[in-house]
Amino acid sequence: MKANASCVTRVHIEVPVKPTENVAKVKAAVLNVFPDAAFVESEGALVAEAASLDRLREMFRTQRIRDTARSVLRASRNGIETRFSLNKQAAFVGRVNFAPPSPMGHIEVTIADEDPESIIDFLTGKAGTKYDASKISKRD
Repeated sequence: MKANASCVTRVHIEVPVKPTENVAKVKAAVLNVFPDAAFVESEGALVAEAASLDRLREMFRTQRIRDTARSVLRASRNGIETRFSLNKQAAFVGRVNFAPPSPMGHIEVTIADEDPESIIDFLTGKAGTKYDASKISKRD
């Protein structure tokens, strides 16, 4: 994969925070999946950018859900973006669970890359997949 400024991977995370929820616990849920997430608090939500997909990839592997993840991610592609939702409660206990709509909300993840199929292959462990981690945009 080429690494240049026009094809930098962006990992964006948005999570609604209900008045009954503890913001620290919602942050912990996100950090369990994206340990390097940098947060910006906004009214009623947490917004974060992450620089690594390694933990998510590892969770897919250890939970033995790579085939399911590949199906969900491919179905979630729209142009250069792959958008999917994760269950907050599962993430809080260190698990990945793709989320259906929920009254408590969910962790909405958007991964933007010029070549989304290579990101999906990297995350789901397709044999022989190499991914240039330097493409993930760094926070300033």
